[in-house]
Amino acid sequence: MTTTVEYIRYRIALDDQQAFEDAYRRAAESLAASPECIDYELARCQEERERYILRIRWTSIDDHLQGFRKGEHFPAFFNAIRPYVTAIEEMQHYLTTDVLGTGKAAAQR
Repeated sequence: MTTTVEYIRYRIALDDQQAFEDAYRRAAESLAASPECIDYELARCQEERERYILRIRWTSIDDHLQGFRKGEHFPAFFNAIRPYVTAIEEMQHYLTTDVLGTGKAAAQR
């Protein structure tokens, strides 16, 4: 099954990072409750510490845009992350491909 992956790239000043991560912990409650959301992950860049990428897998782009964004869980999600919307550098949807696998290290974890 092909899913839609949304990537949101942020640039967050070092002194704002704790508040940013706390905001996404609150926003994650809405993602977890959303029937359109498969999973999500927020990662911080090791080389450029002010850069973050949020990855959200949705059941489809329509489910994200018409379901989640127009549904009951979006207002709380958006209120939590509203202060950081201006820090978004990229927000795009991608379709998954059949190129997928695990590396040897996965078996060792």
